[in-house]
This record gives sequence, structure tokens and C-alpha cells, in this order.
Amino acid sequence: MSDTVEPDADQALVLEYELDAPPEKVWRAVTIPALRQRWLPDCDLAGAEPEATITGEEVRYRLRESEPPFRESHVTFRIEPNEAGGTRFRIIQQACDERARLPQAANSNRRTLMRAA
Repeated sequence: MSDTVEPDADQALVLEYELDAPPEKVWRAVTIPALRQRWLPDCDLAGAEPEATITGEEVRYRLRESEPPFRESHVTFRIEPNEAGGTRFRIIQQACDERARLPQAANSNRRTLMRAA
């Protein structure tokens, strides 16, 4: 049983990689700031500290776009050993705001009302 929630495939971008490195090494790369900074700099994060962590298995950060409208998303890194002694590495990115997932209407889709004077 896992405490993690599986992402909705329609709502998330999910990338999965098989790495030769052991899980402990991959875990350090995503959680130690000096190592993480090389490929995920603090300027891309809404906060440098993780939002949630399951030690050795999963860590979640909040990202912020660098240009307006500065949308935010969650990126979760899942790490598990694979059969070859390496690591199965999953990157899951989901929008933080429900409104960011919904298309915006081009108009109000309502009838124009006239006001009497």
C-alpha cells in the first residue's frame, strides 16, 4: 500500500525514466539543494523547500513560471528501485490552480440585457 496519489493522466504530465544510478544517488540529486540547483534552479521554484516528502521515495516542489501570468504547478519526483539495480524515476507535473486547467470562455455566453432608464 502506498500513501501516494496516482495522477490523473488527463490532468498531469508524466515522464518515466530508467536510470543506471542507484535510488540513493538519485534521491540526493533531487533533495540536496546544491545538487538540485544544477538542473532545477531556485529561480524556477515558488519556494526552495519541498512541499511534501516521503524520504527516499517521493519529493514534491512548487514551480512558478518566470513570466506573466506566473502560473504555478506541482512537480513530484518518484524514485523506486528497478530490477536491474538502478532506478525507476518518475516526474509528474500538475497545475496548482483548477482554473489553469479549464479553457477560458471567449465570451460570457449570456444574452445581452438592456437596462431601462
